[in-house]
Amino acid sequence: MPKKAEQPASFETALKELEQIVTRLESGELPLEDALNAFEQGVQLARQGQQTLKQAEQRVQILQSEDQEAPLAPFTPDAE
Repeated sequence: MPKKAEQPASFETALKELEQIVTRLESGELPLEDALNAFEQGVQLARQGQQTLKQAEQRVQILQSEDQEAPLAPFTPDAE
């Protein structure tokens, strides 16, 4: 089993890396084992991106809360 890849520095970096993986997979030129490893890495990047987007959406919802009297506090995601 391949070792876990380091997480990219940012959402944008992860997205760019995911796009590169998709391009390589769509080319059809990767050997099966390399394609499986690339697919696994792509799934990890996609999940990381989904989590990042979910956290961003939660932050926006907090900021747009109708309760104007609610005190603002630093956002701490549940996943960490």
